[in-house]
Amino acid sequence: MARTLSKPTGTSLAPWLGLAFVIILCDQLSKIAILRVFSYGEAVPLTGFFNLVLVYNQGAAFNFLASAGGWQRWALTALGLVAALVIGYMLKRHSAQRLFCTALTFILGGALGNVIDRLAYGHVIDFLDFHLNTWHFPAFNLADSAITVGAILLILDELRRVRHGSR
Repeated sequence: MARTLSKPTGTSLAPWLGLAFVIILCDQLSKIAILRVFSYGEAVPLTGFFNLVLVYNQGAAFNFLASAGGWQRWALTALGLVAALVIGYMLKRHSAQRLFCTALTFILGGALGNVIDRLAYGHVIDFLDFHLNTWHFPAFNLADSAITVGAILLILDELRRVRHGSR
């Protein structure tokens, strides 16, 4: 009887899914803590440029679509779930590319963290408020931060690929 050996196409998905789980866990625990300590709209200055504040975002980034009438909750939830499926496929296909998969994993964890909020509360919980005098950057959360870090890592990965000519 002949033995056949299949060649692995990459490494396991477990480390990437584990990292995404840690990101989701940190995001959700931070939001639960803020919900327990703060009232809606309450702000606590921590430095001359940073506050903790409890606000809700019913839309997407920078409150885009926040006043769209409710349909955006389900559209943004569906978008987050579709993105998670696509990212899962990409992680499986490219699981040996460390920087690329790290970037995708941060985006995955952040996207699912915000999907959980939309499903559980009907809005996303934001609490990180950076400001300069009276100008405030829109409040955000750890999930948003993870998505931003993931996007930056994707850009770095692409720049590294272009620089090394590895297409």
